[in-house]
Amino acid sequence: MTRLTEQQQRAFVVSEARSYIGTPYHNCADIKGVGIDCGMLLRNVFVDTGLVPAFDPRPYPADWHLHRSEERYLGFVFDRCSEVTAPQPGDVTIFKIGRCYSHGGIVTNAAPLTIVHAYHPARRVVEDEISRDAFLSDPVRKPRIFSFWQTTQQRRANGLEGGVCAPLGK
Repeated sequence: MTRLTEQQQRAFVVSEARSYIGTPYHNCADIKGVGIDCGMLLRNVFVDTGLVPAFDPRPYPADWHLHRSEERYLGFVFDRCSEVTAPQPGDVTIFKIGRCYSHGGIVTNAAPLTIVHAYHPARRVVEDEISRDAFLSDPVRKPRIFSFWQTTQQRRANGLEGGVCAPLGK
């Protein structure tokens, strides 16, 4: 199999994310066209494109972010990506909702920042320009951007094999 360039991988991630548009929102679900939530969308896209080994962050209650301060969502992003300041297509953006970071999507356009995400208010997977969404563009959401490719470059620079992400619970 031919190894894809970073730009090809990013385009593949965006294409796969967009293939979920219209899938109904359903907590803890992970089936394209049937039901998915934002965390499982991120997981499915990166696993199904072959960039990340399979892992399963479930179970988690629908309202965990309202009652706990544990950065569970941020944890499974941190395990696989590094924070960056300038988004690129294929990167992950996360938002603080409730007491912790608990919503995310895949960047499809850097300017204006646009993401594909399983969005509970929309009841489905949508592609949204963040500046047009009053809820997500509110500064209290404190959006952060993470890149799988930044981590891969750092691992390769440190002489680690393959640049693949760590499984959950390392």
